[in-house]
Amino acid sequence: MLGLFSQAGTTFNRVVKPRGPLSESSDDKPPSDTEPDDTSILDDNEGSIIASLISQLRVGMDLSKVTFPTFVLEPRSMLERITDFMSHPDLIFGAEGFDDPEERFIRVLQYYLAGWHIKPKGVKKPYNPVLGEFFRCRYDYPNGTQGFYISEQVSHHPPISAFFYITPANHVSIIGELRPKSKFLGNSVSTTMEGENRVTLLGKPEDGEYIITMPNMYARGILFGKMVLELGDTCIAKNEKHGLYCDLEFKTKGFFSGVYNALTGRVRRNSSDVGEVTGRWSHVMEIKNHKSGQKRVLFDAVKDGQSISPKWVPPEDEQEPNESRRLWADLTEAIISKDMERATVAKTAVEDAQREQRRQREETGEVYMPRFFEKVDGRWQPKIKLPKDPQEATLAVQQWIFPSTTGSSTSPTPRPEPIP
Repeated sequence: MLGLFSQAGTTFNRVVKPRGPLSESSDDKPPSDTEPDDTSILDDNEGSIIASLISQLRVGMDLSKVTFPTFVLEPRSMLERITDFMSHPDLIFGAEGFDDPEERFIRVLQYYLAGWHIKPKGVKKPYNPVLGEFFRCRYDYPNGTQGFYISEQVSHHPPISAFFYITPANHVSIIGELRPKSKFLGNSVSTTMEGENRVTLLGKPEDGEYIITMPNMYARGILFGKMVLELGDTCIAKNEKHGLYCDLEFKTKGFFSGVYNALTGRVRRNSSDVGEVTGRWSHVMEIKNHKSGQKRVLFDAVKDGQSISPKWVPPEDEQEPNESRRLWADLTEAIISKDMERATVAKTAVEDAQREQRRQREETGEVYMPRFFEKVDGRWQPKIKLPKDPQEATLAVQQWIFPSTTGSSTSPTPRPEPIP
């Protein structure tokens, strides 16, 4: 999951209703059919820390300054967590080879839906990236091709994470940004995931972009009961060149009815129905063809969820100081060893350094300029123009992302990384 509790805040005076189906009364009740890995139960010490922190808060406030305790942290940055959506490339590779634009659209939809099942046990949040932080990796695929990913925190107020994935030989490019906003709802925290994924099938440039937005996230039971994570509300996938749309609704579990992690979707071409998406993003998702009535599996997280494409990341001693794994290394080590006191010290050190850098920029009047991305017509784009030839493009993007590391094709093929 992506941006749970992505930020936190201090005080406010009035109640603000969250976007979507949840409200203070319904969302404060934990669902009854959650699975062990979907929930967290706080011990007395952890519960008292959260209770003390949240006593400062008021329902509806924007969470922007207060930091949550380190025991709710997942040991990786948000910039790395975005790679979850590149974990099952076989679902989108070769999509440009289908003559039917509806089939190409469904393949893109599969790529997107397959990324949600990857998450740590319980209710955890990734690190909030600091301004200028970046994460990069490379994928070595069984067919001898490669994929490359770079993400960067391009803004601090508001927080914006820009990302770029490309595999020239497999004709796929994905560009996007995330702008999370969090609110305290009483016994819950909601995170509105603004931003979008822009997918391009390089072998079908006439398709233009496939644009996909994000659902919202809700962490329930943070004051009492079990802590539970849910996706909720609606998002949309669209390809305007062919008039293809899918309105996806991630359903929150009602207290008395409903199914946990359920989603539904209506695929249409202009005003005509093409298919209906049903299932659970943590289990099996299917699409039913409107004309034939036949169903097919879009993704089976139980059967195929462990087949995650491994990524190669430069060793920490070859990373730059503001590269995610090196930047947060002390915090990550402390969390893994369950040393929460040390984790708090490590987290504070990074955040204090960030504040000092911001103070220095304000004093000198320096305007921060992102390294890998630039804003063009309101969208964040990578600062690279790639040649059309796949081999030339592969070399160009590799040299751009890994100019001084061993990120070459001679590096050993990585093994799958466990999800913390």
